[in-house]
Amino acid sequence: MEQIKVFLDESEMPRQWYNILADLPTPMRPPLHPATGEPVKPEDLAPVFPMNLIEQEMSTDRWIEIPEPVLEKYAIWRPTPLYRARNLEKALGTPAKIFYKNEGVSPPGSHKPNTAVAQAYYNKIFGIKRLATETGAGQWGSALSMACQMFGLECRVYMVKVSYNQKPYRRLMMQTWGAECIPSPSNRTEAGRKILAQDPDSPGSLGIAISEAIEDAVGDPEARYSLGSVLNHVLLHQTIIGLEAQKQMEKLGLYPDVVLGCAGGGSNFAGLCLPFVRDKIHGKDVTVVAAEPTSCPTLTRGPFRYDFGDTAMTTPLLPMHTLGHDFVPAPIHAGGLRYHGMAPIVSHLLEERLIEARAFDQIETFTAGVQWARAEGFIPAPETTHAIAAVVQEALRAKEEGKEKVILFNWSGHGYVDLASYDAFLSGKLTRYELPDEEIQRALASTEAFPKP
Repeated sequence: MEQIKVFLDESEMPRQWYNILADLPTPMRPPLHPATGEPVKPEDLAPVFPMNLIEQEMSTDRWIEIPEPVLEKYAIWRPTPLYRARNLEKALGTPAKIFYKNEGVSPPGSHKPNTAVAQAYYNKIFGIKRLATETGAGQWGSALSMACQMFGLECRVYMVKVSYNQKPYRRLMMQTWGAECIPSPSNRTEAGRKILAQDPDSPGSLGIAISEAIEDAVGDPEARYSLGSVLNHVLLHQTIIGLEAQKQMEKLGLYPDVVLGCAGGGSNFAGLCLPFVRDKIHGKDVTVVAAEPTSCPTLTRGPFRYDFGDTAMTTPLLPMHTLGHDFVPAPIHAGGLRYHGMAPIVSHLLEERLIEARAFDQIETFTAGVQWARAEGFIPAPETTHAIAAVVQEALRAKEEGKEKVILFNWSGHGYVDLASYDAFLSGKLTRYELPDEEIQRALASTEAFPKP
């Protein structure tokens, strides 16, 4: 039999995270304090994050040691297997070799615990008792709920209301792990009450849920806020995916021509891709692609600007591709990709043309997801189907060109608690949706007065 899976022994698990800030050809623009316009200082972030994570956020060290207690928790599901999608290759009739890193084998079923476990650990040793966070589709909320249980922390999750209603099993996962899950916008916070006063039927957004979670955390000296994407330290923790994948590809004697991931805030895309971007910076010929939804086209249609990370404007001003902090996306089923901004690191890489971005409609992505499931068996999360749509595009291009490309992507999570989304697709209830230009311009109007990168 030809080899389908590549495993690493636990002794081969990376012992350090990779920090791309050490290798960038040009430095990133700093986050700014909204009141002063000056670069943010560590003490400015202290009410929101523990200082040990703030230090990681601002670090330019190339390698950050992974603490032993974190490695012990990682070992429950890591190293994750690398698979070859031979059946999809045959179905597409492509000469391309398609490989995927299966992050769906974690207890919550996605890549999110890679940073959730790390953040829970650092908060615990800093003396924090409770974490507050937001979640879109629920993958991040469930991951942090599990991680908090592992380290003896309380957890409160503000879940975007449309996803709270669409995905009850994600909420039940959080509750099973001991967390409190609240639909956002809620009456628990001033930010939530303000939104509900304007729109009692608001479907919510990640920007709104972030505002609620930050307000919740800052109001309690024993609590801190935890974010599942966007920030530097989050992307740092996820790089264990790409570092493992590099070892696994090396065992096969192969190197990818194309590396892909879906992108909402940037964490799973960056987790696989940043170690390969480092290779590209140092001369490797590799194409790196971020796949996003046409309904929330942050990278493909959002300009690079300073903007707030949340709706209530409580975060620093971040240099990122954005659709505007008060943008409320259409209630597509890929809830983890409904965020108005993109990670500053990912945004910077796009500006430097080290990566490229493509947008896919939800009909196209679910078509690719069903095709994947019927070829490979595993049912992907709606977010992951965006990466699969990009993989199919690349594989068919290789077929047209007659080239034996090696394609690697991050299978960021399974879709077994997202089957209502597949029901909507298979029963013909989903429609094509592309964000109108006037909606983008309306949402961006709120950023006009901010400093320019």
